[in-house]
Amino acid sequence: MTTTLITGGNKSLGFETARRLRDHGHQVLIGARDPERGARAADELGVAWVQLDVTSDESVASAAAEVRDRFGGLDVLVNNAGVSGAFAGVDEFDGPAALAVFDTNTVGIVRTTHAFLPLLRGSAAPVVVNVTSGLGSFAVRADTSRIESTLPTLTYSASKAAVNMLTSVYARFLPELRVNVVDPGYTATDFNGHSGPQTVTEGTDAIVAMATIGADGPTGTFTDRHGAVGW
Repeated sequence: MTTTLITGGNKSLGFETARRLRDHGHQVLIGARDPERGARAADELGVAWVQLDVTSDESVASAAAEVRDRFGGLDVLVNNAGVSGAFAGVDEFDGPAALAVFDTNTVGIVRTTHAFLPLLRGSAAPVVVNVTSGLGSFAVRADTSRIESTLPTLTYSASKAAVNMLTSVYARFLPELRVNVVDPGYTATDFNGHSGPQTVTEGTDAIVAMATIGADGPTGTFTDRHGAVGW
């Protein structure tokens, strides 16, 4: 059975990804910063959970040890946890605001990937899926017909652009893994006050597709539910 960990799995896209991969036959663990919310979500889904705060080296290392001891290994890591940061004019962002967003969205992926890499390397078909956004795509932001080009999401966009680069480098230098980045698209979640036109099921299409590719799947790609996305 494929063992899959989803960070930020207690709500929204993470929760729906957990439900769908559970139904796909994966042994799913959701990572949650808040123990009460994690336990409640896991109970509702009928899956396992682990306390995991991607901004804490100690928390991530402890979660990796727990997954190793309880499940013996890991096949799929979905780096989904993220924060939006403030919705403000670009001139209002300062250093601490930027650091907080990067610490979760970008450095959090480095922490989690580093901690779980020994477990993934023990898998016959190790897969990493990094959840990004069209707001972090240079190509999408340059397209004035896209809503992403109109939003001044300074630190969020920059953090997700960095996620895209992390994915590209990991894929190139960890050839034994399949490492891909996906854009859920404009989905109705807490991030946007549930204003997105897509359902959470539609928003998880690309995540689920890349979480189920297997050892012969692509690596170093950037996709959404419609196909390839420009970097």
